[in-house]
Amino acid sequence: MSKPTPADIENLVEMFNRSDWEEMHLKTDDMEIFLSNDANARAPSASAAVPPLSAAVAAVSAPAPAGAIASANPAMPVATTVSVPDGMVAVLAPNLGSFYRAPKPGAPPYVEVGQTITAATEVCLIEVMKLFTPVKAGVDGIVREVCVNDGEMVEYEQVLVIIEPAS
Repeated sequence: MSKPTPADIENLVEMFNRSDWEEMHLKTDDMEIFLSNDANARAPSASAAVPPLSAAVAAVSAPAPAGAIASANPAMPVATTVSVPDGMVAVLAPNLGSFYRAPKPGAPPYVEVGQTITAATEVCLIEVMKLFTPVKAGVDGIVREVCVNDGEMVEYEQVLVIIEPAS
């Protein structure tokens, strides 16, 4: 069996979040994952490898309501907290996946900092398992910051772009 990829882990977390399961425990030779809707739950092995809940949720790069991860793939980046200045609008990731600034490699980015856009302007793509979701600005204005690097993994509702709304 090959090592699980970040996409495999994301799929497991998504499946858990969509289910009515209270807990899920998966153990392979390479990793162990424990997800739970109970914030006080502990992994069955209760080993020292289980990080505290807050670290576990942050390490997964996925929305697990109160889930804990016994070990996380270090290749999966943790979303950084972005401060959105007063009066600005944040465009959030509609789902977790890979962030792409352009429609294909080598193409110009959808938007650049300083560019005037409309609410219908596509600002990026989020890809998970070859399913591409276009993300629109949702507001007329000027792009003030692109908060994610091309190709990075993003979390659900992570800030992607900051826009100064038109007055």
